[in-house]
Amino acid sequence: MRYALFLLALLATPALAQIEIENAWTRATPPGAETAAGYLTIRNKSSSPDHLIRAASPLAARVEMHVHLHDGDVMRMRQVQGYDIPARGSLELTPGVAHLMFVDIKRPFKQGEQIPVTLRFERAGEMKVELRVGRLN
Repeated sequence: MRYALFLLALLATPALAQIEIENAWTRATPPGAETAAGYLTIRNKSSSPDHLIRAASPLAARVEMHVHLHDGDVMRMRQVQGYDIPARGSLELTPGVAHLMFVDIKRPFKQGEQIPVTLRFERAGEMKVELRVGRLN
């Protein structure tokens, strides 16, 4: 049994090592805010593409994935079912392009703290990250 668990851990580790998260951040929120947006860069070092299929945080009822679309002169936000991360490539979640939307946050996000998030990838599995909270703009 121990051998099987060791083998399972050994096989699972390389996939996670292929995904790296950089520059994970969010802004502080004002009192009474119900939502917040999170940004980060996902790097895929693998020769196979991956797909972010879910995100969750204990500080929000749910975390959705959103993109921004231009509809004439109007920018609209649309929820998507996930993000594709190309093989040996990266995906940047940045303001005005794409973000993680924290819905029904349980309390304001305060500058200087870290917001825990669990990301679930189709191939790499689950990864825990923390978003640094910057100042309120």
